[in-house]
Amino acid sequence: MTEYRIALIPGDGIGPEIVNEVIKVLKAIEQSSNIQFHFQDFPWGATNYLRTGSVAPDNFLEVLEPYDAIFLGAVGHPDVQDFISIGKLIFGLRKGFDQYVSYRPIKLLKGASSPLKKDWDIDMLFVRENKEGEYGDIGGRAYLGCDKELALQVALFTRFETERVMRFAFEQARLRKKHVTSITKSNALKHSMIFWDEVFEEISREYPDVRTDRMLVDAAAMYMILEPERFDVVVTSNLFGDILTDLGAALQGGLGFAPGANLNPERKFPSMFEPIHGSAPSMAGKGVVNPIAAIWASALMLDHLGQKAWADRVIRAIEKVLVEGKVRTPDIGGKSTTSEMGSAIMEQLPKC
Repeated sequence: MTEYRIALIPGDGIGPEIVNEVIKVLKAIEQSSNIQFHFQDFPWGATNYLRTGSVAPDNFLEVLEPYDAIFLGAVGHPDVQDFISIGKLIFGLRKGFDQYVSYRPIKLLKGASSPLKKDWDIDMLFVRENKEGEYGDIGGRAYLGCDKELALQVALFTRFETERVMRFAFEQARLRKKHVTSITKSNALKHSMIFWDEVFEEISREYPDVRTDRMLVDAAAMYMILEPERFDVVVTSNLFGDILTDLGAALQGGLGFAPGANLNPERKFPSMFEPIHGSAPSMAGKGVVNPIAAIWASALMLDHLGQKAWADRVIRAIEKVLVEGKVRTPDIGGKSTTSEMGSAIMEQLPKC
């Protein structure tokens, strides 16, 4: 029996509902395998902040470190500023557990619809630097309320972090189509982005079997729409990756189809898996949310834990439900509930 300890942070809004569907699918895997999951809930997030004055306890990293993986539902509440809820919990986990890779597959599944009119081959992997760059939290404000008021936000790029996220991207490319695109804005940001270009050129020499190209972020946004098939693995900075992957979510059918992972590739610390949508408090409790992004994120978790065969089966089960078209949540033109979609995927697993 292979056992995994999974820390669940359902979070806020629709988070608990979609995490329930993930548990449903993982328990179905238990019934057909020698895998056993041990789940532990942690009631952290913005709602916890409103109740206790703290998003999570001060020792939350110590509490979570023994787990094999962390699964996050969604975090956020209209009455709590994002820098409070996201800053401590999500950014805290990324930095505290050295989750330096944001892993974002942009793939149009069978049976899903894209706003692009043509039948494009949409299958790219974004590898986003996840700890520093434009989100390094360096800066400040001065002279508040005066004519001279100013705000300063500094982007930090270190050779260590830049090299290792690029090497991860190249290693992923070797498992795919052996093509890496680096996205920057080096025609305008003459220090940080030129540094990024230089490091990319150096690292690329270590991978002579992988084809490379470079692209400016504005051009990349255009080509993601016009020619999405030109991308395989994309490596980029924190800010650019954050923006472009939301564009990618639209290409793959919407936020209901967008999974993500915050990876510590060396597995020294637990990695975190999540749907990338928000907590959508106005939709909470209505049973109308598409759980596919969360279930897909659980497939990423399975893959990371060494259960690639089951990860692939989960994806095939999702695609079978979409192709059949009998169960569809409102965001994809149906009337099915969150639970009905999760159950349909669960029921397809034995057939995949």
